[in-house]
Amino acid sequence: MAIALIFGLVSIFNYKIGEFARSGPGMFPLLVSCLLFLIGVLTLVRSFFVEAVALHYNLKNIALILLGLCGFVLLSQHVDMVVGILFLVFSTSFAGSSFSWLRNVKICVVLIAIAYVFKYGLGLNLPLTPIPTPITDFASQNISAPIAKLFNQMRGTN
Repeated sequence: MAIALIFGLVSIFNYKIGEFARSGPGMFPLLVSCLLFLIGVLTLVRSFFVEAVALHYNLKNIALILLGLCGFVLLSQHVDMVVGILFLVFSTSFAGSSFSWLRNVKICVVLIAIAYVFKYGLGLNLPLTPIPTPITDFASQNISAPIAKLFNQMRGTN
């Protein structure tokens, strides 16, 4: 709760908040910190009514998840983001209590599809292998330009 409070106070004193109709750069951090503070208060109040449960953790699982995240970053930067996503999903799934190839493949397909939507739909610069099809050429030329133009109009720049 203290961290949420600190971020909220920093956003209040250092950034213009604006109004809900035209929010300033401090509005989003303030709203997020208020929501985090509210979740903290609700968790604190709930802790008085619910019996405490011991926390059990496994260092092997923590190491597998850290390995998956670090491997994702390294593989995405140096090889390809698709390879990074595959490594992330399959290496971190060993930390779970059950392993399913089908579930992992489904998760990989969805994450890779989202990455391609971010690259070609929003025009983000992601380290993905380009798909040489007319659809991606159409999407990169006809979708990301109007979205970028809309964002620039909202910011007041051309």
